[in-house]
Amino acid sequence: MKISEQLSKILTFIFFILLVQSAKAEEVREIWSEIEKKDISNNEKKNNDDSTSVVNKLEGVKVNLSDENILVDQNFDNSNSLLSGLFDPDDNDLKLDMWSKTDGIEIKKQLERIQSKNLSSFSERLMDVALLTNSYIPNQNLSVDEFESYTVDHLIKKKDFNLVEQFIQKNSLIKEKERLTKHVADYYLSLNKIENSCSAIDSLGMITDEYLTYFKIYCLISQDKKNEAQLLFDLNSEVDTMNNFFVQKFEALMGYQDGNYILSDENVLFFHLSHKTDEKLIYYPTEESKEFIWKYLSNSNLIKNLNDFNLSDIEQVKFLEKATNEDIFEERDLLSLYKKFQFEIDDLINYEKASKNLPDYEERALLYQRFLLTDNVGKKLLLLSKLNSSFEKSNLKKSFDDELSKLLKKMDKDEIPSKFSSFYQNNLITNANKKNKIKFNDEVFHQSKVLNYFLNKNSLTKTQKLTDNLLLKMKKDKDYSFDFKDIVLLQSLRSDGIEIGEIDELSQYKHDLNPELDKMIDNNESGMILLKLVEIIGEKELNELNSQSLNFVIEIMNRTKLISLRNELLLEILPLKV
Repeated sequence: MKISEQLSKILTFIFFILLVQSAKAEEVREIWSEIEKKDISNNEKKNNDDSTSVVNKLEGVKVNLSDENILVDQNFDNSNSLLSGLFDPDDNDLKLDMWSKTDGIEIKKQLERIQSKNLSSFSERLMDVALLTNSYIPNQNLSVDEFESYTVDHLIKKKDFNLVEQFIQKNSLIKEKERLTKHVADYYLSLNKIENSCSAIDSLGMITDEYLTYFKIYCLISQDKKNEAQLLFDLNSEVDTMNNFFVQKFEALMGYQDGNYILSDENVLFFHLSHKTDEKLIYYPTEESKEFIWKYLSNSNLIKNLNDFNLSDIEQVKFLEKATNEDIFEERDLLSLYKKFQFEIDDLINYEKASKNLPDYEERALLYQRFLLTDNVGKKLLLLSKLNSSFEKSNLKKSFDDELSKLLKKMDKDEIPSKFSSFYQNNLITNANKKNKIKFNDEVFHQSKVLNYFLNKNSLTKTQKLTDNLLLKMKKDKDYSFDFKDIVLLQSLRSDGIEIGEIDELSQYKHDLNPELDKMIDNNESGMILLKLVEIIGEKELNELNSQSLNFVIEIMNRTKLISLRNELLLEILPLKV
């Protein structure tokens, strides 16, 4: 093995120290901790010492410090300590002290209740604001590290990698930076984007995590820095017992051995190394395979051809359905697979009876084939609704949403039977086209141009005049009755200072908050109120909430003066969009 002169010097220096200190692992850790500290100090002073420059290149030496080396000032007051964040409080009508008046024990209880939920899109939006807004730490019973651990948990569960990278860049000193970096590095590696993974790893200073240390060594190899990879490998071999699988893959990648074909799917890195050392890798995933396996196989062109799928193999079919739900396979490919199933003509004619004796995936194939054989619009919609329900029951809603919308768009909306109008509208408008423009209709109050106020296009004065004119017009129309959406709009306008005259329906939707929320609002505990709103909305999308829940949420936002977030909610549920 060839090692540069500089590396040879540093290795000699290391071995000398190891001999003097009796080569004890804990002592080695302390030595390298001191070297790292000196390296940082020398780097700031622009010292050109050869040994220091080599150590400075190797930012990944693993060091563990015992608790006895850490001194804590028990008298330190952290009441004005800022939490890591991304958002300015003013962006969402909040203040730096949004958590200050809330007991940390109650915050932890609330966060733990929320953690078990699969939050809807608006709930996630509220959680982002609650946990990622720059603010002071609660005054009692919750440390900075504890709070930020909940923030990291949320970011990892959310899987918004752009948001995670922004958070890391803005909060480089966060204690759990390694955990977030591992999350990002694994994500890019599952997409077979090793450069992006290594870029994330390279942004770290000293690495203490074993997995990230292995990742760093591999990155050095992939960047053609084998000498540095060898040095880092040797240093870690001295202080810790290294994973046998990684050791074997390291030796193969360095060219010390050939024909290493052992495979591990323990994590993304090990699976990648299995593929990297075996270009003919064959791996058969199942329904239970981890998500990163699907992504890696798909992005590395290792998925078997669709034509090779064995329809009698339940695991393979279920795998494809689940992978489609995870956006790994195309929905149209799944529908093509359904067309390959063989059914008797009697089963297709009497599909309702036949489907009762079929497993869920085969039932979906039967319904889809029957749909293709039908010309009647009403019958088509019935079959599509049954097919959609089957996906939902199997928690595979995303396996059919886009294709369902495309099939509905091919139908003439004037021919849609009234009993299917709701199904047609709800599934025609997908997430991709929800951002369409608002269509104003001044014949309906909650669809009128009053909405421009919530788009920040009209002043209060102009909105007052427009509101007065519309209400006068609607009161004169004896056939017009204010529905729930009109009422929540009127309540929000009144909360912002618009004068609203007597409207009988307003009293019907009056909602008194419970004493706990009243106290929080009076005490300006806006952070905790956001968590309460997350719990209320939970896993339901806004269009799935009943009028009572929506009224409750909007009333809380009005009283707490969470105007920006309330406007987002109103603009989601009120306007007519085209």
